[in-house]
Amino acid sequence: MRVIQAEEITKNIKEMCIEANHFLSQDVKSKLYEACDKEDNKLGKEILGQLKENLKIAGDEMIPICQDTGMAVVFLNIGQDVHIEGANIEDAVNEGIRQGYDEGYLRKSVVKDPIERENTKDNTPGIIHYRIVPGENIEITVAPKGFGSENMSKVYMLKPADGIEGVKNAILDAVAVAGPNACPPIVVGVGIGGTFEKCALMAKYALTRELGSHNETEYVAKLEDEMLEKINTLGIGPAGLGGKTTALGINIETYPTHIAGLPVAVNMCCHVNRHIRRTI
Repeated sequence: MRVIQAEEITKNIKEMCIEANHFLSQDVKSKLYEACDKEDNKLGKEILGQLKENLKIAGDEMIPICQDTGMAVVFLNIGQDVHIEGANIEDAVNEGIRQGYDEGYLRKSVVKDPIERENTKDNTPGIIHYRIVPGENIEITVAPKGFGSENMSKVYMLKPADGIEGVKNAILDAVAVAGPNACPPIVVGVGIGGTFEKCALMAKYALTRELGSHNETEYVAKLEDEMLEKINTLGIGPAGLGGKTTALGINIETYPTHIAGLPVAVNMCCHVNRHIRRTI
């Protein structure tokens, strides 16, 4: 049994919130630069160039990449041989978020109640997902999620008879309806299977998977390539102003489901697909 102090979790979460909001992960950054080189629409290429410049300024001057510094989404893979001392783990995570958004001078965007709308003034609570795994480590993924793209996300409760073509149509429908509102170029996370809530969780987690990687299941990997190509023929382009770079990537996750269902979730993210992962 390994003992981890809660303050260590807090410290890492704080640092990760700040880092994720100021520096784009290398996989997303590489895809953005690659897209800028390949884009042949004049206005689209200009927009991508501005996004590149924005990244440089953010890193050089420690200014957030985007004014919407997001709601902090945290995935915790907790080793079953870990014991946490010093505080409740949820309190430790939220304290890390609070410190990160306060000390990093990041915009506080969370309200206490969805109807009354009073700001919590420290960007807590975060959205925390727990998973118990073998081992004696804790893997932490912090993914601040802005709501311009989040608001354009969708869940489709398809019929089994809709099949793979229904899934393809759902993905394309979500992207087409989002249009410029998801701040393209986008990254698309898709969850197929499970239940209403499971497919949405998979879609969210899919956004944290390295761009350019593929699902281990062969047909899903082929589906990722096919859908990226189809999305980029929609002509939405950077900032919705035209071009062939509507999406930088699409990651798809699947899970067993009920004989009567085919749930599909499409979680949109703008090019500021912030995610950072550490193991303690």
